[in-house]
Amino acid sequence: MSEGSNVQFSEREALLFHSSGRPGKIQIVATKPMATQRDLSLAYSPGVAVPVRAIAADPDTAYDYTAKGNLVAVISNGTAILGLGDLGALASKPVMEGKAVLFKRFADVDSIDIELNTKDAQRFIEAVELMEPTFGGINLEDIGAPDCFIIEQTLREKMNIPVMHDDQHGTAIITAAGLINACHLTGRNLADIKVVVNGAGAAAIACTALIKSMGVRHDNVIMCDRKGVIWQGREGVDQWKSAHASTTDRRTLNEALEGADVFLGLSAAGSLKPDMMMKMAAQPIIFAMANPDPEITPPEAKAARPDAIIATGRSDYPNQVNNVLGFPFIFRGALDVRATAINEEMKIAAAQALADLAREQVPEEVAQAYGGQAPRFGRDYIIPAPFDPRLMEVVPAAVAKAAMDSGVARKPILDMAAYRESLKARLNPTTSVLTLAYEAARAHPKRVVFAEAEEEVVLRAAIQFRDGGYGTPVLVGRDEVPDRLRALGVDDPDSFELHNSRNSPLIERMVDFLYDRLQRRGYLRRDVQFLVNQDRNIFGALLVAMGEADVMITGVTRTYAQTLRQIRRVLDPQAGITPFGIHVLVGQSHTVFMADTTVNERPSALQLADIAEQTAAVARKMGHEPRVAFLSYSTFGNPPGNWLANLREAVAILDARGVSFEYEGEMAPDVALNEKLQKNYPFMRLSGPANVLIMPGLQSANLSAKLLRELGGDSVIGPMLVGLEKPVQIATMSATASELVTLAVLAAAGIAN
Repeated sequence: MSEGSNVQFSEREALLFHSSGRPGKIQIVATKPMATQRDLSLAYSPGVAVPVRAIAADPDTAYDYTAKGNLVAVISNGTAILGLGDLGALASKPVMEGKAVLFKRFADVDSIDIELNTKDAQRFIEAVELMEPTFGGINLEDIGAPDCFIIEQTLREKMNIPVMHDDQHGTAIITAAGLINACHLTGRNLADIKVVVNGAGAAAIACTALIKSMGVRHDNVIMCDRKGVIWQGREGVDQWKSAHASTTDRRTLNEALEGADVFLGLSAAGSLKPDMMMKMAAQPIIFAMANPDPEITPPEAKAARPDAIIATGRSDYPNQVNNVLGFPFIFRGALDVRATAINEEMKIAAAQALADLAREQVPEEVAQAYGGQAPRFGRDYIIPAPFDPRLMEVVPAAVAKAAMDSGVARKPILDMAAYRESLKARLNPTTSVLTLAYEAARAHPKRVVFAEAEEEVVLRAAIQFRDGGYGTPVLVGRDEVPDRLRALGVDDPDSFELHNSRNSPLIERMVDFLYDRLQRRGYLRRDVQFLVNQDRNIFGALLVAMGEADVMITGVTRTYAQTLRQIRRVLDPQAGITPFGIHVLVGQSHTVFMADTTVNERPSALQLADIAEQTAAVARKMGHEPRVAFLSYSTFGNPPGNWLANLREAVAILDARGVSFEYEGEMAPDVALNEKLQKNYPFMRLSGPANVLIMPGLQSANLSAKLLRELGGDSVIGPMLVGLEKPVQIATMSATASELVTLAVLAAAGIAN
């Protein structure tokens, strides 16, 4: 059971991530303008009195006039942190902030973390109960057993909003989904399977309760704890374990597994031995979910029982039981119908929706994470991938319907089809594609040149890239690089591949290669020798050109134009393509692609058309259907001017090509992006706001991109360089290590080139 991956990183990098910029991972952002005195008067006194009186008269209107309906509290006392144990309320705060980030990222649910400094279950209950007016739902997290059972049950009884302890029910729902599909693949019925549950903590008990409510017979389940089988009459068993006590003469896990169909492990690493599996029924179903190391690894299990279906909590094995498949979407559906609880019917609906989704054909963007080979429903794909964009549409809709059918919805949804469309619109497909790119990089690691390895930011990026499992960093730098790696916490700097352009054994070949290119462009051989020895960008580009590496990242020490000139001495454009740059602006629910922002000062009509077509292709790779606008100071000739002809000709060129995306121009930026203004032009061919902006010239493009980077509210990716014969990306001089890694991953995954 997991909410992340098993990517490795240094402690230093983790601390830098959480401390850089604004400390922590969340902030409050106003949703209304706050620029003028009038804005403040409406937001606070005296304007705020109007909704106050409305809510006092009708409490349900709080959902109309406040953030309550989309606000979840993530609450813990830190007594069972992520497998780290009881480290206290304050130590749990980074985890709870992280949970809030996942709520927002996956389901557009706003969350606030609350850490309660008490181990007294009753005080915890009283504190949370008093917060009901503030929140639309309560997510309990990292609370030790048995208090987690007492706290959740009491709060569910006392509060009139959804309350869920995710460590219990999130794990249970994903496990149940996988079990449904594993039984389907092996021809079993839930009512007939024999299940052994190893572990009797919060998650194990919740998993057991849920599968029983779905049809698994009580008499067919044996639960074990550290002392062995929990059998009826055993002394020292608390009320939560005793609810699942068996009438059996078996006393050990080894005995319990005799003839069992299913092993549900929520216990400790290594507790399931290969010889134990030999006693299980044909085609055994193994859920080894101990975290971070499973009860048995899939290779060990497959060696013992090749006919087994195996799931774990880890991302580096198939069938990951990952809670992020559940809790964001369950709360999304519950909030949207203003449910008073998250009941068994809603949990079962979520599990069934996940099981059904895994059986559907995987969309193209998910297939990219598997190297273009779409995973198919089967023994290694019984649970959907966490980055499947359809989760947002499918699971909340199923949960909302179950809430309505079971009578806990206070605001029923009348048009479910429209609701599903609204769910898709809440999230930005780019975020899923970025996740897919990272997965694809891990699946197909590349050799990436980091050409400025004396710079700390570059070395930190290289460390992140390697430790993240995205590929092999190839460092270009001088002899001091190993010492700088040591200063950054690398124990074995020699484990990094380092090329010194002064003494590399590749120099002679590089000089021959480059001299052959440049000898008729005014360069003597000694000039080429100097370039290879002294210029890191030349040397790095040659590594890629000669097949010694796959991708190159550079740009933090020199201007973009100067860096590109150096690289162009080594690499040519792709056939028929003029290289250009794209800035990608990424918001919560939208993405805008701007081009050309880096290369061509005054592009011709043909270049503009080519740039539009290539940028549209990048937009599609990142999950968007392109709507292209050719920007100008003039909108369809008003006002008239001298620089419109090439824009109009570019549109005509696309007309002649018969391209498969929407495009229009010339138009001002506000018309391109504002749907209301677009209605003034009924002849316009765009069906909505543009998401690809083709800039008329480098001056306006570069200024706009840099202003938006510094002043805008969106995240900015890029510039991404498109059109060279080999994958090379040039970052900005202000790029962070994370931005360099993103560019490297996008280039390695084939999206950013």
